Amino acid sequence: MQLYNDYNTYLRSKYGCKVYRIGLDAGFSCPNRDGTKGTGGCIYCNGEGSRSGYANPDHDIRKQLLDRIDYLKKAKGASKFIAYFQAFTNTYAYPAALKKIYDRILDIDGVVGLSIGTRPDAIDEDKLKLIASYAKDIEVWLELGIQSIHNRTLERINRAHTFEDFIKALALAKKFDLPVSAHVILGLPGETKDDMLETAKRLSGLKIDAVKIHLLHILKGSPLERSYSEGKVTLLTQAEYVEVVCDFLEYLSPAIIIQRLTGQGSRRDHIAPEWALDKLDTIGRITDTLKKRGSRQGFRS
Repeated sequence: MQLYNDYNTYLRSKYGCKVYRIGLDAGFSCPNRDGTKGTGGCIYCNGEGSRSGYANPDHDIRKQLLDRIDYLKKAKGASKFIAYFQAFTNTYAYPAALKKIYDRILDIDGVVGLSIGTRPDAIDEDKLKLIASYAKDIEVWLELGIQSIHNRTLERINRAHTFEDFIKALALAKKFDLPVSAHVILGLPGETKDDMLETAKRLSGLKIDAVKIHLLHILKGSPLERSYSEGKVTLLTQAEYVEVVCDFLEYLSPAIIIQRLTGQGSRRDHIAPEWALDKLDTIGRITDTLKKRGSRQGFRS
């Protein structure tokens, strides 16, 4: 029995081998940092903007990709790759400028996918028309950070957008037949377990194609660091996180691809929780818990 609809299995079944996602830094900013929507960014962001740790922002986007491909070919025997525009808001420019950036990765051997991480309030029809145009040649994904469906939470974490913005963005993406992945964070300040599971239930009822599940963690230099040091933020224990992820999966439609079950920032910036640094252990505990429950993704959807 498949416990959850995991992304690696989806990719392997489609391409016949393991496909490696390569995080890229195209030098974008964020409307929640430069004053357009807000300043300071989300309270959990330390200004690195979810950089992969491998991409060198001083290098051209093409060189970033080629260097990482070269390493993965030699170290892992890899042959197929997804170019993942990861750092900050990767649609935060005019369409003509975006085209010049995205075009840099198109003719690289072995690149079978383009994945673009962005905010739901940073897309429009012209940008999505451009992104959708690449789908004739490679697999294209739009990854939208939502984090929670609760507007009170979004305000608390300084997202500077609403759940309604996400709904509008999702409808617009579907107009262009773009598959959408929603990013969520479990353990956000002020959220109860019921709040987190309500996010799962609402997402399950929408036409999303994938979900990335993250845990709230503390990064050096983030606004959340000070609150954590003052004892104002309580993080989930590993046992609590495992339980809520399993519950979350049970409420998600089995058709939704699970792109991630946990994660953390770069090790040099990671402050807490310590257990988050061992992702494989956490994933193993999630798998074991689902087996013990006799459960699976969609069990309660």
